[in-house]
Amino acid sequence: MTDPQEVTLQVEPGGRLHGQCRVPGDKSISHRAIMLGALAEGETRITGFLEGEDCLATLKAFRAMGVEIDGPEKGEVHVRGVGLHGLKAPAGPLDVGNSGTSMRLMAGLLSGQAFDSTLTGDASLTRRPMRRVTEPLARMGARIRTSDDGTPPLFIEGGALLQGIDYRMPIASAQVKSSLLLAGLYAQGQTCVTEPAPTRDHTERMLAGFGYRVQRHDGCVCLRGGGQLQGGVIDVPADISSAAFFLVGASIAPDCQLRLEHVGMNPTRTGIIDILKLMGADIQVENPREVGGEPVADLRVRSAPLHGVRIPPELVPLAIDEFPALFVAAACAQGETVLTDAEELRVKESDRIQVMAEGLATLGIRARPTPDGIVIEGGQFTGGTVDSHGDHRVAMSFAMAGLRAQAPIRIRHCANVNTSFPGFVQLAGRMGLNIQQQEGEA
Repeated sequence: MTDPQEVTLQVEPGGRLHGQCRVPGDKSISHRAIMLGALAEGETRITGFLEGEDCLATLKAFRAMGVEIDGPEKGEVHVRGVGLHGLKAPAGPLDVGNSGTSMRLMAGLLSGQAFDSTLTGDASLTRRPMRRVTEPLARMGARIRTSDDGTPPLFIEGGALLQGIDYRMPIASAQVKSSLLLAGLYAQGQTCVTEPAPTRDHTERMLAGFGYRVQRHDGCVCLRGGGQLQGGVIDVPADISSAAFFLVGASIAPDCQLRLEHVGMNPTRTGIIDILKLMGADIQVENPREVGGEPVADLRVRSAPLHGVRIPPELVPLAIDEFPALFVAAACAQGETVLTDAEELRVKESDRIQVMAEGLATLGIRARPTPDGIVIEGGQFTGGTVDSHGDHRVAMSFAMAGLRAQAPIRIRHCANVNTSFPGFVQLAGRMGLNIQQQEGEA
């Protein structure tokens, strides 16, 4: 029996990455541009928008709440903002597919609306924990419910009177921080969020770019409710999380030289570069500049012998989405790589620690998962069939392993690659990866 939705990637051994390219736009910034553009006064013009399924889910959700949005057309989107109080009740549940960012951030802003709403998603998303967001929102006065297991759907009652909160996050999470700040736009008084370690700060930067006053000091972000957002122009840089697969691929395979253009270099997102450099990677940052409040640069990466490292805990939140790719780099490094303080990886689109450990073992690599991380011993990829468990980042990471494999690698359940990186197979093939996509596989 074949499943028409099933996608398998087949990577033949060998290949090398060479040339220059621009990976798709930053997913985090694309989500937030639609959300804040919808809540702003006037029109917002977005260029470089990521036309992946996750960001399109956010776009569709705001259309369902009465926001006029033109595009996307070649990465350009025009949003006609309705103001903070101009959203309308959707006709039914808002289905955000596989997008945890959409669900968690929208939980915050929907908590301040006058109408009832329901947030749901696909089979993967509806298994993911949401209490880390719903519990502090409830402390602000939100009337929000989850399933008995603390998972979606989320049921949000309208008309709640939100109060500002001073919240110290127990675990560093940009999504929780952003959700509370978006709820804070509708709250009386001041909302402050203190994080135990730095996380991506796109929400704070973009709020300021839309003219909203945000105060930041010593790991604490504060804003007052009752302000106004003003539409404008947003140029979305290339997503460093998508660039990560190519940074790893060009580092581990022989005779590679790759230039990645216009990559977002937000300091809360560059842990992937810092960790790869600790391992001995040859990555050069060229032409640094600032675009729309976000730092960008071109990255040049060449083949280099990698060695195992103990990953500094302070870099973990700065590379949280890139660890599947880093695990592939660790498998090609000499010696042992140790990751700790990364419990967050167990509640992503999959349990990324367990799923990656199983896949690495299938491909001949010794990998021992721990409660908060993993220990990987460098070795030689053999070949075989691995299961991505529907996790797009796992799938793309194992695809890069083909550059150093002795035999073909088949990666199952890869349909969700399009959630974050539409055109990955085509671009990777053009850059030199021996990859093919097969659909409707058993």
